Formats: sequence, structure tokens, C-alpha cells
Amino acid sequence: MKRRFVRRLVPLVTAIAALTALPTASVAQGTQPRPPGSHRQFAVGPQYDSTHVYVEPGTEQAFAASWVATFGGTTIGPNATQVTPTPSRTLSELILSPVGTLSVFDYTTPVPHPFGTERTGWLVTDLDQAVRAARADGAAVTVAPFADPIGRDAVVQFPGGINAQLYVHTTPPSYPGLASVPENRLYLSPDAVGAFLRSYLAFTQGRVVSDDRRADGTTIGLPGTTYRLLRLTSGFGTTTIAVTDGHLPHPFGRELTGYGVPDLGATLKRAKDAGASVLWGPVSAGGRDSATVRFPGGYIAEIHTDR
Repeated sequence: MKRRFVRRLVPLVTAIAALTALPTASVAQGTQPRPPGSHRQFAVGPQYDSTHVYVEPGTEQAFAASWVATFGGTTIGPNATQVTPTPSRTLSELILSPVGTLSVFDYTTPVPHPFGTERTGWLVTDLDQAVRAARADGAAVTVAPFADPIGRDAVVQFPGGINAQLYVHTTPPSYPGLASVPENRLYLSPDAVGAFLRSYLAFTQGRVVSDDRRADGTTIGLPGTTYRLLRLTSGFGTTTIAVTDGHLPHPFGRELTGYGVPDLGATLKRAKDAGASVLWGPVSAGGRDSATVRFPGGYIAEIHTDR
């Protein structure tokens, strides 16, 4: 299977198809901490919002092979390149899978600070305007806009220490739609969640879908307890927030993203056959069956099937 994908790999710059215009994303309706229309919707679509995966050195190909064997999809790369504003070198690979897009980094040099702390990369319609809006909405710009080999980037930090990379490509990309939209999984303290929601919902123009103050702790490794669980949606996709006291068993809080699949059992079998290990679960709670899985290279993900 891997040989078939390798033959299809092409350099990242030439693989991105030109579009005459960026696709238009719909604006999420609902609670807006800032007045509607205070700034434009910057999201393009969830297939353009990638989880940033920093793998252990030398494991990029093992990770990509395991991921594709588990979920399907294709890869672009790897390419040796510099993706930071200061000198560094990484093997960079893009994975386009039905459950989400991943930007994989296998560094051959030390990783410059603060890279490695950003959870996601969000394609935006206008980088400079998005950076200004993020700052106005209460986020800090931790890495000012800089050029990379195929576009421009910046890193912003929302209250609570949640980092996201914003990016644009010189040639706008065209990726296939997703079979299921992944969940950006956040863990926040009760002290931080209010400020985070005000900033995050204002920038993403998102809304709160649900707010369960007695969610079953089994889903985060704490059977017999409860915690507050919020679900948000926006043009940037889905976000879940676990509000806890920070007394979390490993690996909870280490998983960046949750992935929805039609058959959890079959997916876990493929993952284990492809070298992944199940760290927790499967468990049934809150209307879903879920498990936490570690893939080769160290990436930890939540996988679930909603009932």
C-alpha cells in the first residue's frame, strides 16, 4: 500500500492546484461576543484546517503509513524545507484523509520556539486582516507574519494558552471535502474558559452547540466523576472543551484532535495492525463510543463513533 502512495507523492509546491478564488465558507450563526459584522469571516473550510503533528525524529514515514492504513487518504511530500522565520530544517508532509488534514513535521534540527506549541493551522482568506482581528478579539500575536516557501503565516494565542497558526498560500489550495469534521480538543481551567470563549467565538464567529456541566468523566479517564464539556462550531470546524481541575491521567490533555468514524471497532483494529496502540478504551459514554490511540511517532488522537 505504501508503494502506491509513494509513487503518487509530488513536491508540495507543485501539488497545490490553482483556484480562481478561495471557496466561500458559510458564517456560523449564534452567540457572538462582538457585534455581528464587526469583522469578516476568515475561515475557508475545515478541510483546510490541519492538525500540526510534530513526530519523533526519523518517524515521519512510519506515522504517515500508519495513518493512511487506518483512515485512508493520500500524502503530499515529504519535502525537506524551512517553515519557521528563523533557521531550521524539517521534513514536511501533508496528509489528506477523510477524517481530517494533518501537517506533519519531522525536524532534523532543534525546533525554534514557540513552534511545536501550535495545535492547528487555519487557512484564512486574508492573513493581515485576520491577525488584526485576532488581536482585536483578545488574542496575542506570538509570531508576527512571516514568509514560508509557499505562502505566509502567523501564530496567535487565545486566552488560556491555546495557540493556532494562521496561513495563506500564494497559490490557493484545493482539497477534497471531509467525510467527518475533526474536533479540536481543548482542556481549560474554570478560571480561563470565560476569557477563552469570548475571544475564540468572536474571532471564529462561532457558537456554542452544547454546554454539559455534568459530562461523564469516563471519556477523559476519570470514571465516577463529572466535568464540564462544551461543544462549539464555526467555519473553522468543531471544537470541544473539557473544563477540569487539571487532575488528568495520562494521556488526556495530550490528544490534540478527535476523529469521527462509522465503526470504532474496525478502525481500532486497523490502527493496531498498522502499529498504533490503544491507550484508553474503548468506552461508551455521552452518546458515543471512544478510544485514545497513540500512533507511531508519538501522535495521540481520540477516535469516536457517535451513537
